[in-house]
Amino acid sequence: MRKKRKRQVFEHVEVVDAGAKGKTIGKAPDGRVIFLTNTVPGDVVDVQTTKKRKAYFEGTAIRFHTLSDKRTTPQCQHFGVCGGCKWQNMDYGHQLFYKQREVENNLKRIGHLELPEISPILGSEAPYFYRNKMEFSFSDSRWLTQEEINSDNEIEDRNALGFHIPGMWDKILDIKTCHLQRDPSNAIRLATREFAIANGLSFFNPRHQHGLLRTLMIRTASTGELMVLIQFYEDDRSKRELLLNHLKEAFPEITSLLYVINPKQNDTIYDQEIVCFAGRDHIFEEMEGLSFKITAKSFYQTNSAQAYELYKITRQFADLKGDELVYDLYTGTGTIAQFVAQRAKKVVGIESVPEAIADAKANAARNKIDNVDFYVGDMRNVFNEQFIAENGVPDVIITDPPRDGMHKDVVQQILNISPKRVVYVSCNSATQARDLALMKDVYHVAKVQPVDMFPQTHHVENVVLLEKI
Repeated sequence: MRKKRKRQVFEHVEVVDAGAKGKTIGKAPDGRVIFLTNTVPGDVVDVQTTKKRKAYFEGTAIRFHTLSDKRTTPQCQHFGVCGGCKWQNMDYGHQLFYKQREVENNLKRIGHLELPEISPILGSEAPYFYRNKMEFSFSDSRWLTQEEINSDNEIEDRNALGFHIPGMWDKILDIKTCHLQRDPSNAIRLATREFAIANGLSFFNPRHQHGLLRTLMIRTASTGELMVLIQFYEDDRSKRELLLNHLKEAFPEITSLLYVINPKQNDTIYDQEIVCFAGRDHIFEEMEGLSFKITAKSFYQTNSAQAYELYKITRQFADLKGDELVYDLYTGTGTIAQFVAQRAKKVVGIESVPEAIADAKANAARNKIDNVDFYVGDMRNVFNEQFIAENGVPDVIITDPPRDGMHKDVVQQILNISPKRVVYVSCNSATQARDLALMKDVYHVAKVQPVDMFPQTHHVENVVLLEKI
């Protein structure tokens, strides 16, 4: 039998930096890095290791000798357990500092790029209640606190409606108040939980796959419109309508009340039929006079206010004069394409998700934008010589890929075309830096603008303007 390694304790470790994935960094006595989960740079702590690797440790602070002046009091009562806002104990100004530095470090260390002066990160005016979409999970075996486990009291209420505990797919933390989405989000979630318990509606058990209530999704829009979707595991019409009618009556402001019956093992709704119970099957978001139809399956930037700032920067970097052909790669529902269309001769968007392109075409028609074309397909296959021959050689390319960045074939095709400007929008500056390194013989980095879309987390967006050498 393999011998279990004893966990080590290191005393008086100074936390010196913030690292990837929201972790902070200290140094062990032997010089190895320690990745920590519950500290702030500037803390001095005793650390108990949880993992030991050849080049580093992972650990948790078990005693605090000195508290950092970068600390602030977390607003959320669930901080430290939920795992959704890992930097909530760090002052927002310092959050921005570390996000900006992460972008700069990735571009330099991974991309080995010659950089201009990087513009100061654009922070969010609303560091809380900024998300327009939240998804909560039901469970009949909620996560128990250590106090509950240690107590002699019998735990009767095991139902939860909240978030998965990090790394535990079957454990849900029951959320009292979430500080990420504005009201009536909290009121709807709490009312749903209370009504379900009072009326004997069963909560889902993910391990044994049984129970009525599975997930709750709430979408809010800057227009004031509101979407609520309940995902049911079991098809029980009377119980389903009991809950939905209660929400309809208790929250008349709901614009779109939807449900899904999903008996699959996973709770993704993208291959499921969405049923409209009340109202309409969509809500509308608006941005600078443009109207965007949002369905339950639509992708839309989850911070509406900062999305507007991000798109303005993208349009500014594109520097359109009105006579350019623009390609918008990974166009999604075509928001960026439509946002820049009025300043371009024509915009061509490409996206792999058919439903997203259907939304893009519908939104363009609604907005009376007739100088955009949208195409469906995997980027590396669609974005080829034939496509360019049919649609024209672009003057400007805007690309906003997923976290994995662009496939090397897509990068090569951009180099083959060599438009005069490329605007690269990224939610992962590490893969962005990797892609930019492949392009540095043809393009130089002219501008860099980080944007904070997700306060209280380590995530950061970055926009880079490339100009042809």
